[in-house]
Amino acid sequence: MFSSNTVNSSAPPNPSKSIQDERSQNQFEPTLMHEFLEGSRENSQQILRLYHQMERDPILCSSYKDYELNRLEERTKSALRINSLSRYIEEDSPSDFHRRLNLLAVYDPSTGIRLSINLGLFVNCIKGNGTAEQYKYWCVDKETTKIKNAYGCFGMTELGHGSNVAGCETTATFDEENDQFIIDTPHIGATKWWIGGALHVATHCVVYARLIVKGKDYGVTTFVVPLRDSNHDVMPGITIGDIGGKMGREGVDNAWIQFSNVRIPRFFMLQRFCKVSSSGKVELPPLQQLVYISLLGGRVMMAVDSYRISARFITIAVRYAVGRRQFKKNGGDGNGDGLECKLLDYPLHQRRLMPYLALTYAMAVGTKKLENDHAACLKEFDYAVNSNDKVALKKALETTKSLFVDSASLKSTCTWLAGECITECRQACGGHGYSAYSGFGKTYGDWTIQCTYEGDNSVLGMSAGKAIIANTAQVIKKNKKITGSISFLSNAKNYINDELVLKSEDDLQDLSLVFKALEVLICRLANQSIDVLESSGDNNWDLVSYQRVVLSKLRCHHYLLQNFMSRIDSADESTKPMLKDVAKTYAYTSILENFSAELLSLNVTSPKFINRLKSSVIPTYLKKLRNQAITLTDSFQQPDMVLNSAIGNYNGDIYEDYFKVVKQANPPTQTKAPYSAAIESMLNRPSKEERERFEKSAETAKILSK
Repeated sequence: MFSSNTVNSSAPPNPSKSIQDERSQNQFEPTLMHEFLEGSRENSQQILRLYHQMERDPILCSSYKDYELNRLEERTKSALRINSLSRYIEEDSPSDFHRRLNLLAVYDPSTGIRLSINLGLFVNCIKGNGTAEQYKYWCVDKETTKIKNAYGCFGMTELGHGSNVAGCETTATFDEENDQFIIDTPHIGATKWWIGGALHVATHCVVYARLIVKGKDYGVTTFVVPLRDSNHDVMPGITIGDIGGKMGREGVDNAWIQFSNVRIPRFFMLQRFCKVSSSGKVELPPLQQLVYISLLGGRVMMAVDSYRISARFITIAVRYAVGRRQFKKNGGDGNGDGLECKLLDYPLHQRRLMPYLALTYAMAVGTKKLENDHAACLKEFDYAVNSNDKVALKKALETTKSLFVDSASLKSTCTWLAGECITECRQACGGHGYSAYSGFGKTYGDWTIQCTYEGDNSVLGMSAGKAIIANTAQVIKKNKKITGSISFLSNAKNYINDELVLKSEDDLQDLSLVFKALEVLICRLANQSIDVLESSGDNNWDLVSYQRVVLSKLRCHHYLLQNFMSRIDSADESTKPMLKDVAKTYAYTSILENFSAELLSLNVTSPKFINRLKSSVIPTYLKKLRNQAITLTDSFQQPDMVLNSAIGNYNGDIYEDYFKVVKQANPPTQTKAPYSAAIESMLNRPSKEERERFEKSAETAKILSK
């Protein structure tokens, strides 16, 4: 019997059967699990409907050719997709388009970020920092929100300043006589850098610049600066250039911008919170961080992206690990069939992949909650500001402070973990994982910028950690009761002792006790950091930079575990047993094992407990997940078009699929390369003596030595 791509003279490997056999042993329906992961049946159906539409769209659908494009081809493909999406935004509900863009970014982050800069950073900056009239003018009337007429970019980072936004050096000097601001790049370090969309597309830019009024520097605030005229030509006084090749995301037209005394009207300054009158009177915002509120949406979506990108690659790696057989005979199935062992039946392979599978489930639930929290926070804040309700505004500011901590913690930790997931999954797929057509290589290069932009992860981690330490100090020193999302810190005094929280293996069966151990660890580490600060004498926060980042990571896991535990209770009954095993695996590996050094050093548990956890408990739970690994990854419901991996398709026919892609992309009829002449010259070159015209031969010596 002939297979689809090749003719065989003996029985070929059959990875598809291995995967289908495991799929037939599912203990729950993937569709029900998908509803849990996405938060509701409606959300699940929305995503499946959008996938269905996108994979049929000839412009939006993925291709293996995407892995071989150069920079110009990447940018061209991205531009075509933006053009296509501009038609969808006219038909989609806001929810549909938001989710469509989120799903597209899983396999085409370049297009995702190019549009998100305009619709997210540019629009949200104006909405967050501008008046209602400014938002209506710049975003609604000009149809910027419809990807039409005007297109915005986000001018925050500079050549000399990135994460330290408050240190930006572009100036906006108020000219009272002309009622204008003069935007200027005073030196090379103040050149705006990494400005996505500015090179070829953007007509306008929200520029972060130092507000200078009557010689006084009021710090950084935001301005709308036109970059191009109606003919799409760059405005006078503005210089824009390409920053060149990058590690990934070559589809994004990142640029540098220099402003040379560019004048804009005073009312181009975004004046929702920070205001400047025509006479030069300055009114500062009630909370300086409000200038950066537009960044929160991007951070929230990067946390969500971490879930979806991890889901993509753990799916590929698990399918490959079930379909691929290596080494030991009969060890995988235990049925004496003479086949080599499935990779996923090896305990080490389970240790490599199953923790990331459990983590991805935790990220799905937690980032959905963060997304909902962000939407609710913005709604609450808009109401408070628009109604000028002082009580509501105070409450909204507290909520905003919580969201700054939560988004910083989850953005930094989840993007780090997703990067680790991609590279571990790639290595778990061996040599075939190194192929461009597996999808790992390009995506890793595209992904890692998530750990840097819109807040470098270490800087964000230090910021979130500092808030935790400062609030813990308020509890310990002043008996303050903490409100908001980190209200558990109010228990700090009760937790700061030497009492063990996790003592025996039985304690692990109660996830609420594991959760308490995590809270105790956070409080004790924060208290230890307070001691370091006080002993230094000068309250030098740099001395606890490492602890601050660790606290941020712990806070992220606290958020994920808390929401995972609370959501399981409302899950479909058929999925609950598996979800409880997944939650425990996540808690045991990503929290207890990964932070075992901190747990031991702060006496939250004992060496004996950690030893038992690693040697016995974790392997047991990894095996439980391994037995349902195919169904657990099927539950992400990501179609082959999104996975875009020759070794990760749903059919499991790894070798046929991979071989077909390789042959189509690289026809075996092309046996000579364009540089074949150099190869032929090397191989067919005359002997050294012949090339020297035999001038050094014995015969020549006889002639010339006479």
